Amino acid sequence: MSLLHDEFAQASGLRYLNHAAVAPWPKRATQAVTRFANENLSIGARDYPDWLKVERSLRERLTRLLNAPTTADISLVKNTSEALSFVAFGLDWREGDQVVISDQEFPSNRVVWEALKRFGVEVLHVDLNVADPEAVLLNTCGPRTRLLSISAVQYARGLRMDLQRLGHGCRQRGVLFCVDAIQQLGALPFDVQDYDCAFAMADGHKWMLGPEGLGVFYCRSDLRQQLKLHEYGWHMLENPGNYEFDEWEPARTARRFECGSPNMLGAMALEASLSLLEEVGMVKVGSALAERVQWLQDGLVGIPGAQLLSPPDPERRAGILNFRLDHWDNLALFERLRDEQVVCAQRGGGIRFSPHFYTELRVIDETLAVLRQLADG
Repeated sequence: MSLLHDEFAQASGLRYLNHAAVAPWPKRATQAVTRFANENLSIGARDYPDWLKVERSLRERLTRLLNAPTTADISLVKNTSEALSFVAFGLDWREGDQVVISDQEFPSNRVVWEALKRFGVEVLHVDLNVADPEAVLLNTCGPRTRLLSISAVQYARGLRMDLQRLGHGCRQRGVLFCVDAIQQLGALPFDVQDYDCAFAMADGHKWMLGPEGLGVFYCRSDLRQQLKLHEYGWHMLENPGNYEFDEWEPARTARRFECGSPNMLGAMALEASLSLLEEVGMVKVGSALAERVQWLQDGLVGIPGAQLLSPPDPERRAGILNFRLDHWDNLALFERLRDEQVVCAQRGGGIRFSPHFYTELRVIDETLAVLRQLADG
C-alpha cells in the first residue's frame, strides 16, 4: 500500500472518483515524461533507438494486457474512435448489411456505425434493460448481420457485458465481434482470445492510467488485410526505414494502421503506467477495484433517498457506480460534490462514481459522509 500511496500522491482533500472519464497519472508516468522532456531539451533525438525500445515495450505490455496472440496484432492509435473508424470504414459493406449495437453506447460506438447509412448499412439498437441482455443482442443478429459492436462496460450506468458469451455466440452465427474495451481494459482482466474478438480497442487515459491521445487497437490476424486502408504514410509500410523506394506495400502487422510518426511522448507515459498495472497484476487490480465499488454501494444503500442506478450484482459491474439522491437535481448535486473536492461525473440520469484499485477507502468514506450530510440537509 505504501507503493500505491507514493505512486498516487494526490492533492490533500481531493476525492478522485472519476477514472471512467480521465484518470490521474501515477508518479512513474510523470517521471517518464519529465525524463523524456529533459532529454529532448539537452540532446534532442540523439538516442532515438532507446525511444523505440520503450515503444516496443509498450506494445508487449498491451499484448499481455489484452492476451493477444502476438505484438503483430497490436496497433497504437490516437483513440478509440479512430480504431472504430478503421473497422467501420475498412470492411467491405454490402447494401442491406446490418450492425447490431446497444441503446446505451457512448457516441463513439454509435455514430461511427450510423455513418454507414450512405452505404445502405442498417444499425439495430438493442434495449439492454432486460433480464438477459446478451440473449437479446444475439437473437437480434440475423442472416444480414455482419457485425455486433458493444462496449465491454456501458459508460453511463456501468453494465458489464458477458463478453465470452457474446463472442462465442457471434462465432456460431458467423458475425464479427467488435468490443469497445475502454471501460474494462486496465480495470479488470481482458482476453481477446477467450472472447473471440475480431476487433477490440481502448484509449489509455481511463483505467490504464495513461495520457489522452494514445490508445490500442487489436485486429485479429486473419482480418487485417480485409480492412481497406484510408490513411497512408511512411510508418505503415512494410519497410518503414527505406525512404528511397520504387515499390511499397503496407505492413503485414497491425502497424499497417499507423500511418505516420508515433506519439512518442504518450508512449513514454503509457508504458510507465502499464508497468504499474503489471507489477500489481490485473487479477489483484480487479479484486481491489471490486472491493471499492462494493464499499461504495454498501455505503450508498444506507443513505436515505439514495437510489442505485447501476447493476447491484458484482458480476455485472466493473468500476462504475451510478446513483441519484431524492430531492436533489443532478446538476446541483454534482456541483456540491465538486465543491467538496469529489471528482465525479454526471451520466445516465445520475451521478457516476468510478474509483480505481488504488483509491483509499478513506476517500470513499469521506465522500459517503458528504452525501449523508446532503441527504439530511
